[in-house]
Amino acid sequence: MYPPFVTGDLMDLSHILAFNATLLVAILSPGPAMLMSIRATLAGSFRQGFMVGLGLATMAATWTTLALLGLDGIFTLFPWAYLTLKIAGALYLIWIAVQTWRHARIPLDPDAASHPRGRSFLSGLAVNLANPKSVLFASAVLLVIFPPDITLADKAFVVANHLVVEILCYSAFAALLSTPAARDGYLRAKTTLDRVAAGVMGALGLRLLLDR
Repeated sequence: MYPPFVTGDLMDLSHILAFNATLLVAILSPGPAMLMSIRATLAGSFRQGFMVGLGLATMAATWTTLALLGLDGIFTLFPWAYLTLKIAGALYLIWIAVQTWRHARIPLDPDAASHPRGRSFLSGLAVNLANPKSVLFASAVLLVIFPPDITLADKAFVVANHLVVEILCYSAFAALLSTPAARDGYLRAKTTLDRVAAGVMGALGLRLLLDR
């Protein structure tokens, strides 16, 4: 007889490949996480963009962990908990949008690249924390891709894999966008790009707020 933590249905490479493909599509889809990652790198540096990406990745992997632990079931039992998180997250995204719009015309802070790493990490963490729908998305993806009742070791591997994929993606974004050419282009079009980002972020916040 096997111990409880290794019993369960088997997971193979095809499941991980399908999961990673779904992750890549989600990461590359325009949304608050993508906007935050891009803007942090362009306005700051590779280090700032990387730290924001690390925060985004950490929270995304945390949502997957909570999905594997059944948080979606708790949301079903206590819909007010989901509603509270959703409203708080939507208001946070709208607040970011308002601040970005207000500061669109202000020249870039010359010390932006030296902002504390911890602040950048927490910014990324907060943006993905602001979207509790992530745990519902993760639950749906996990349910479709993986066998039911996978082992605890497999669950730990899925979470670690998710974290690594997200970190690699956001690191690649930061590396591509931290070049002098990308930064110069951003500086020339800062007002327009910031207001577009603010508009998209605000729309996403309103959608989250009004979505049933």
